[in-house]
Amino acid sequence: MKNAKIVSSGMYVPEQKVSNQYFNEVLGEDVDTWLRENVHIHNRRWCSDEESTADLCEKAARQCLDRAGLSADKVDLIIIATDTPEYISPSTSAVVQHRLNAVNAGTFDLNSACAGFVTAMETATHFIRSGSVTNALVIGAYAMSKYLNKEDKKTVTLFADGAGAVLLTATAEANKGFQAGKMMTKGEYADWMGIYAGATSTPVNCSVIQEKDHQLKFVKKFPPELNPNTWSQLALDLSKDMNIDVNDVDQFLITQININAIWETLRILGVPREKAHTVMHEYGYTGSACIPMAFHEAWEKGKVSEGDTLFFIGSGGGLAFAANAFIL
Repeated sequence: MKNAKIVSSGMYVPEQKVSNQYFNEVLGEDVDTWLRENVHIHNRRWCSDEESTADLCEKAARQCLDRAGLSADKVDLIIIATDTPEYISPSTSAVVQHRLNAVNAGTFDLNSACAGFVTAMETATHFIRSGSVTNALVIGAYAMSKYLNKEDKKTVTLFADGAGAVLLTATAEANKGFQAGKMMTKGEYADWMGIYAGATSTPVNCSVIQEKDHQLKFVKKFPPELNPNTWSQLALDLSKDMNIDVNDVDQFLITQININAIWETLRILGVPREKAHTVMHEYGYTGSACIPMAFHEAWEKGKVSEGDTLFFIGSGGGLAFAANAFIL
């Protein structure tokens, strides 16, 4: 049976850079110090008025295909993981497929919030293992700046825009590609954070807009131990499935919303911090895009190389969690 191997990556962020100092001025208080000390966000990128999720996806995808030396007509499947889609309907992936001229690709969008990219990687893997797909383009994308209340300091300072793409290809090589995966959901947290208007539960109307319910809201504060405990358990589960020690993992690519949560996860696992590359410093929190962006930058910087064991661990609203292991 063929397996799914990562052969290329790409990323794109908008040109518009927004510094912490901007929020000091807009909000009239010092948020820069807190952001630097607690989440390690210094800057972030926001789409211009003319940019949207499909634009981010297209540019990340083109770089990924370029680096693979693969023409778009050789792509069999495009999955876009996002909860900030181009439209409610049709899918963002259909828009991107047409722009790329990926004429032979089937497409769909996948929404498990910020766990979406890792979920999509596993989904694409199963298509490849089934034999129906040879080349799958998986894109994680986020344009959350479009959904922010610019006066809400709990959200506006954290969230940003970007896209990351990975090309998976069928391989018969031993000890390469997908190794293990696990998904889980804690649905009791579904009403704690999200965008709760604009769909069938609460269609947009004048009242919704006045109350800003069509924008991202933190409703309740999540327990700080929730992500580290869940992430570390997922890492241990993958290690057990692979029959390796967690210290044998070369790089952990984890949801990039809070660097302290990542460090606490590594502390629980007994793994050094340098094994988890982070990108929130310059790019803020980019949701579904942050893990492929971190992976792409780590690969570009030589922090990962062929033969390395990689753990991708994502979490997002829902709460949805997904983790998988690949050997590069």
